[in-house]
Amino acid sequence: MTTSSSISPTAYATGYFWFRHGLSTEALVTPQGRRLGRAFGLLDRAITLGSGVSLDAMMLARHRGIDELLTRAIDSGRVQQVIEIAAGLSPRGWSFSKRYGNAITYIETDLPAMAATKAGMLQNAGLLSPQHRVATLDALADSGPNSLAAIAATLNPNLGTAIITEGLMNYLDPAAAQGVWRRIGTTLAGFRHGVYLADIYPQKRVITPALVVLGLLLTVFVRGRMHLHFNTEAEAIARMQASGFSKVEVHAPANLESTRSLGRTKGGNRVRVLEAST
Repeated sequence: MTTSSSISPTAYATGYFWFRHGLSTEALVTPQGRRLGRAFGLLDRAITLGSGVSLDAMMLARHRGIDELLTRAIDSGRVQQVIEIAAGLSPRGWSFSKRYGNAITYIETDLPAMAATKAGMLQNAGLLSPQHRVATLDALADSGPNSLAAIAATLNPNLGTAIITEGLMNYLDPAAAQGVWRRIGTTLAGFRHGVYLADIYPQKRVITPALVVLGLLLTVFVRGRMHLHFNTEAEAIARMQASGFSKVEVHAPANLESTRSLGRTKGGNRVRVLEAST
């Protein structure tokens, strides 16, 4: 994530990726996304050939895993409000609003250019409502109108609330990431129930030529360095507890119904879905 208001090419590429896999609506497909989606497909094939790791499987495992846990939280009555940070062109706000209607409030957030672009696309398709809206948010801000605290203040503190980050934290250096986790923990503590869902990649750094190539290819595609914040699941749990969460679980895709088959692939087995509650 950056403080720039420009739109990352990965936002367009992933927007088309979700549509290509039947998870999104054509309202969120752009010409840029179709072009970059083809490039992403070539990148995935090159990485799979070089390392055996499928980016497609990794992305599907994280997305469907988060969806499954969010569904559980809503169906159990723990969550009635959702804030998705750095939502990009993710279909989650659209799909959950379509499924649950007025039973939930869903706020998709991103930096100014992306938020304006997505709001326009959804508005033109008639897919926004008072319960589903798009807002500008700078996850690195402690205060101000575009801070997480300001967005959260528009919601009902007596209702359970979920905050989601998907595909965001690995763009942040350790200090910035810790600041975001602290803000999320503090924010969710102000609601009746708080749930944080995210993708993480806890694994020891075993350097091989294939993984070096994979890292270089990803760095070129996303135009920035990627950060892996945890070596182990235990380390992730401890970090979340230090950020204010009382209960923390790390879910392997192989143990979730929606991602069981993906969790058996080299790629899908690399991701974990973090569920932290206040």
